[in-house]
Amino acid sequence: MIVCAAAQAQQIEQVLEPALRLELLERTRKDQEARSAIVALMKKGEARFGDEAAANLRVEQATADKIRAEVRNVDEKNTKWLAEIVERHGWPTIALVGKDGAHAAWLLVQHADRDSKFQRKCLNLMTQLPKDEISRQDVAYLTDRVLLKEGKRQLYGTQFSSDDGNWKPQPLEDGANVDTRRAEVGLPPLAEYAKAFEDVYGRAPSK
Repeated sequence: MIVCAAAQAQQIEQVLEPALRLELLERTRKDQEARSAIVALMKKGEARFGDEAAANLRVEQATADKIRAEVRNVDEKNTKWLAEIVERHGWPTIALVGKDGAHAAWLLVQHADRDSKFQRKCLNLMTQLPKDEISRQDVAYLTDRVLLKEGKRQLYGTQFSSDDGNWKPQPLEDGANVDTRRAEVGLPPLAEYAKAFEDVYGRAPSK
């Protein structure tokens, strides 16, 4: 524990905004905590599908609605806070908040779906940065998110949706070369990613 604490302290000292880094990590923790409850409920529903009484399913639906409301609340607070940070500092870079802090900032904007203009603004800022100041994988994920919001096709196949019991990529541009684009930013082949996606989220909901 002493070694881990010392390593963390050294990392904090090496970034320009250590307090901001810690705030980003804490907000990301709360983001993931809220979403993990949704994932757990999805997997529980998959395992119990067709085996429980309708009354029990209604109780689970009410629980899911409550969890989703909490996720929305977390997202709205984080989006507002991050917008203020971006206005003050620009996009949080690796030099500013460390690799984990920069990744945390990306996760918050990735989930800022109720403010697509802010997502586009952050994506533009990220793409203008030197390559060593940002994760190319983070840029790929946000690129897909923004393109789909703008009514376009995604480039990297990172965004999935349910298709009657199966998870499938949302509309994809030049699908024949998607694995080439994914490799360029360090992402695994799409088929491998799809399998991992189902492992995490369980089977997709059926219509």
